[in-house]
Amino acid sequence: MQTAITVPEDLWEGDGEGVITAWLVNDGAEVAQGDLVAEVMVEKAQYEIEAPVSGVLAIAKQEDEVVAKGTAIASLEA
Repeated sequence: MQTAITVPEDLWEGDGEGVITAWLVNDGAEVAQGDLVAEVMVEKAQYEIEAPVSGVLAIAKQEDEVVAKGTAIASLEA
């Protein structure tokens, strides 16, 4: 089963876009639910993205890519 990792709609105030500043886990790595997997910066504030479920990470958006709330940035294969 595949689960998308999306930028949460309530991660920051307003409708601005963010930039993926770092992947904390490599593509293809096994992660556990709740593990921090990525960091997104919005207007000089850093936010962390957690894995919603356990599985193998498949990165869809690379570092320095601009993302909006709700954007799928990776997926997890259980």
